[in-house]
Amino acid sequence: MFHVEHFVKGRGAQSGAVPTRFGLATREVDGDWRDYVQMLDGPPVKLRTTVTEELPKSILTFNQSPDVPFDRSINAYRGCEHGCVYCFARPTHAYHDLSPGLDFETKLFAKPDAAMLLRKTLAKKGYSPKPIAMGTNTDPYQPIERNYRITRQILEVCLETRHPVTITTKSDRVLMDADLLTELAREKLVAVSISVTTLDPVLSAKLEPRCAAPAKRLVALGELVELGVPVHCSLSPIIPAITDEFIEATIARIGALGVQSANWIPLRLPHEVAPLFREWLGVHYPERASKVMGIVREMRGGRDNDPNFHSRFNPQGVWADLIRARFRVACRKAGIGKARFELDCSRFRAPEVGGQLRLL
Repeated sequence: MFHVEHFVKGRGAQSGAVPTRFGLATREVDGDWRDYVQMLDGPPVKLRTTVTEELPKSILTFNQSPDVPFDRSINAYRGCEHGCVYCFARPTHAYHDLSPGLDFETKLFAKPDAAMLLRKTLAKKGYSPKPIAMGTNTDPYQPIERNYRITRQILEVCLETRHPVTITTKSDRVLMDADLLTELAREKLVAVSISVTTLDPVLSAKLEPRCAAPAKRLVALGELVELGVPVHCSLSPIIPAITDEFIEATIARIGALGVQSANWIPLRLPHEVAPLFREWLGVHYPERASKVMGIVREMRGGRDNDPNFHSRFNPQGVWADLIRARFRVACRKAGIGKARFELDCSRFRAPEVGGQLRLL
């Protein structure tokens, strides 16, 4: 159990331990030594976000997962300053000897050559277009996008080449690219999904401390609808005994905005996310921590997490059935059906690379 002096304000994770599953060296700070250092130097300096630019050789990632609706994706950033404590992508930082906890949300990586690399990939002979998914690992509109504009550059390439793209975000910064999204939508080349976890700004500040407030996300949903951009709302993740109370109210709000597509995703706790989430519960909701984890395990076959294809997105048991029923009824009342956004892959045109036209 954490005590008050250990709170890390403004961040989702409360610790920065590097996982041991990769055999990395671990260190623990002795309490007496920590107190002695603080006596000499004062309290710890507030955590700052750092960004390292990296230059990968490729930018498009392909997958063969049978339970996701895309086979290729782009992640312009690694790590995410939004700091969502439940983020299933946190363990990816461990591959780089960094903590899935505080490092994931403070030590970020940007790929400024992403658009150029995408252009080269799309120009390859034999490339066959299918929708590119953005935001599958870390948010393409996290705060550093305001300066880097890597996501915008990628969208510009997609518009130029008539390549379809989908976006998943928790930020109203998506509206910075409203001009491009409107053009892409006119050509049936884009669909946007905005996640809304809760309507309570206080709870949101604890769960996802540097995300846009829920009210701002709702405004973004409404503006995209008015612009004619195909828009979807994901209630994700639904955390039993924490966020599930907002199901009906959230569905009613997005239905009133004209959103025609919605889904929900259950809480997932892979690898280091499980202890980080337990830690978060101990800090913010110690009185209901055992109840929350008890329901999670009941939906996951007695485990904190189910990593198996199909079932990882399809929890079982009474609690899961109840959430499904509530979601279904709420959507029916709000007039939300099962809208499908069919993107057009037929008009793709390979880009020019190096100033030379591609031979037909």
